[in-house]
Amino acid sequence: MGPVPDRKALDAAAAAAIARVLGAEAAARSAIEGSRAEVQQIAENARLASRSVAERTEDRIRAVTAAFERDLSARLAAIDAEADRLAAEEPLAPAEQAELARQVRVLVRALAGVPP
Repeated sequence: MGPVPDRKALDAAAAAAIARVLGAEAAARSAIEGSRAEVQQIAENARLASRSVAERTEDRIRAVTAAFERDLSARLAAIDAEADRLAAEEPLAPAEQAELARQVRVLVRALAGVPP
């Protein structure tokens, strides 16, 4: 049989091993907590970035919508102005009145079956 180890030496070695394990466990717990905090910070940063993108997108949509509405209003105003211009009664010039009367006579004869 081999030499019997010293009891004090065994106790010291066991105590040192336990201290190393406890130290490693504490370091691991600390690393885990640090990782959790880092994950929470990453998640919060992602939420803030997402919110920022959503706000910028909404601002752009509002700007495009406003531009579209301004353009549409301008086009409708132009259409209304043209409709008003076309609806205004303008008297026919004498030559236009004579041509209209001639065309009406031709149409009446055609409808009545009388040659021109």
